[in-house]
Amino acid sequence: MMKSKNSTGKVSKKFINRELSWLEFNERVLEEAYDNNNPLFERLKFASIVSSNLDEFFMVRVASLYDQVMAGFDKPDPSGLTPKEQLDAISLRAHTMIYDQYNCFNRSLMPALKKEKVFILKGKDLTERQKEFVEAYYKKTVYPVLTPMVVDKSRPFPLLLNKSLNIALLLEDKEEKDPIFATIQVPSVLNRLIEIPAEDEKRCFIFLEEIMEMYLDTLFSGHDILAAGCYRITRNADQGIDEEGAEDLLEAIEQFLKKRKWGVVIRLEIESSMDKRLIKILEEELEVPKRGIFEISGPLDLTFLMKLSALAGFDNLRYPHFYPQPSPGFMGEEDVFEAISQGDILVHHPFESFDPVVELVKQAAVDPHVLAIKQTLYRVSGNSPIVEALERAAENGKQVTVLVELKARFDEQNNIIWAKRLEMAGCHVIYGLVGLKTHCKVLLIVRREDDEIKRYVHMGTGNYNDVTARFYTDLGLFTSNPYFGADASALFNMLSGYSNLTRMYKTFIAPISMRNRFMQLIEQETEHARNGKKARIIAKFNSLVDEQIIGALYDASKAGVEIDLIVRGICCLKPGIKGLSENICVKSIVGRLLEHSRIYYFYNDGDALIYLSSADWMGRNLDRRVELLFPLEDKEIREKVKGILDVCLKDTVKARLLKNDGTYSRVDKRGKEIVDSQEYFYKHAVKVAEELNKDYNNEEFKPIMSY
Repeated sequence: MMKSKNSTGKVSKKFINRELSWLEFNERVLEEAYDNNNPLFERLKFASIVSSNLDEFFMVRVASLYDQVMAGFDKPDPSGLTPKEQLDAISLRAHTMIYDQYNCFNRSLMPALKKEKVFILKGKDLTERQKEFVEAYYKKTVYPVLTPMVVDKSRPFPLLLNKSLNIALLLEDKEEKDPIFATIQVPSVLNRLIEIPAEDEKRCFIFLEEIMEMYLDTLFSGHDILAAGCYRITRNADQGIDEEGAEDLLEAIEQFLKKRKWGVVIRLEIESSMDKRLIKILEEELEVPKRGIFEISGPLDLTFLMKLSALAGFDNLRYPHFYPQPSPGFMGEEDVFEAISQGDILVHHPFESFDPVVELVKQAAVDPHVLAIKQTLYRVSGNSPIVEALERAAENGKQVTVLVELKARFDEQNNIIWAKRLEMAGCHVIYGLVGLKTHCKVLLIVRREDDEIKRYVHMGTGNYNDVTARFYTDLGLFTSNPYFGADASALFNMLSGYSNLTRMYKTFIAPISMRNRFMQLIEQETEHARNGKKARIIAKFNSLVDEQIIGALYDASKAGVEIDLIVRGICCLKPGIKGLSENICVKSIVGRLLEHSRIYYFYNDGDALIYLSSADWMGRNLDRRVELLFPLEDKEIREKVKGILDVCLKDTVKARLLKNDGTYSRVDKRGKEIVDSQEYFYKHAVKVAEELNKDYNNEEFKPIMSY
């Protein structure tokens, strides 16, 4: 990994470059694809995720750096690298990563698939029966949708869709002196991997582009094909939205999505065997810099492996099925309002089911005592039961207010569809504040009980998405505490534009008060350490980038505060440096589930303070988003969450340790208990559910162990 330098050329002692840190995260995902301890089809998923992650990284982060270079911006980042230096370092690291990824695919995954009698064939490998099938498939299905495009004096180089797979060709024409360039898009409307007839219990597949290459002569009759090869482009998708000048944000977002398809080309992937003449044409026409060209030894775009991993009949090559368990706080109680009224309830997803969240909205939609429902939606599933319940509530005459965040990157189109549906159903849909993404996760239900108004609140670390709730680790709190209810009402009034944010009783909101609260909490631990008291900080979140927070953590470490950070993704802090961060340890857990919960623990001189949040320690979360930080006040809940942190810190299977050069290493297992934190949480959830079920004597309840 390239070492970070400051503007004077010296290695930065304090900060790791965020882009290189992200690439190290993706490297940890790639390690899971290599890991033979993971079932084969799960390894396919990890290899696929590496590719989809890189796509988004280039479309957003790398694209932003290119924009800075084009604008002449050369100010170093906190790690000391200018935008151009970052691009050079990223290119070097990404090329190495992609080489390793295809090494894994070609030398490990493909041979392992063959052992399981799953084959991806080339045209030359086909039997006569398979050739007949492929020819018929090409004529009936593929040929009718193909559009070959020739580039000459009268026909310019075509616009190519972002992330599209294409075939480039050189054609010989007797009437032309020079070879002619042509290109064909591999149709995205057809499956890329086509299953073909096989014998002896084999499963055989062939790529759509391989079929097309077998019959290229049918598209260019009268021409000799001199060369052909696949290529793929990635465009800049980080084009800004002028919210100030947009009278209708919904319309502005829709226009932005159309522009995203045609951003500047940031990356060009080509087959390593591609003819040099074709490469030169593509490089010139697409105006791709040398650092943005990636030669690939294998099929371009390994995201197809995600679909292959879903192949029926191979359950033995996957993780055993995962069954989220009933939440102890709701077991034996059909009325969710009654359950919440008895005390705060914490739910740990996906080990405990997301169903109570959905059930709360469903019951509210039909409950005659419910007057109003207010909810934030950031990323919603494709067939969301929560949205359906909100529609039903509006149809039943409830006052329904939904904040739909249209600027949730790459979910904009999906959110636009939901926003329009909710409006049609009679919901009051709002789109948040100009210049700020609304990222907080809050649900407020206003209910009349005994001639009084009572408010029920759900706050969480994750999205209201029933699909991702099955594989993202998150925490959610249900409460009828009137102070939380008042805070939730004040927050929604601010978001809908009715009022400025008044003093909050329990919660802290970004960008107004959250940063200050975090700084106060860190400085308080620092002061305890300086006074000779025990001081401890444990924080679990997705990314650590913010310079001010990192500076405060360094000061805390120097004062003697013991700090453990569990950071899934980017971490710009350098741990373990004598005199600076020797009391800071950083772990990353990458496993079957995506770690997504944000937990902040402060020892507080023995009276521990524990907060949950929708926010990471990044500038964008603390300054440019509406985020929520809320305390856990119930003693049993605090103990449960502290236990979650303790188990994560003991993980010796899926945890890696960050070194101060920005790289990661596996945890040394010698002399330590073997702990897979995600497996532990699931087993624990099953055990608790089984024990509680004995009290309710529910014969239908049958928790199934996953491990």
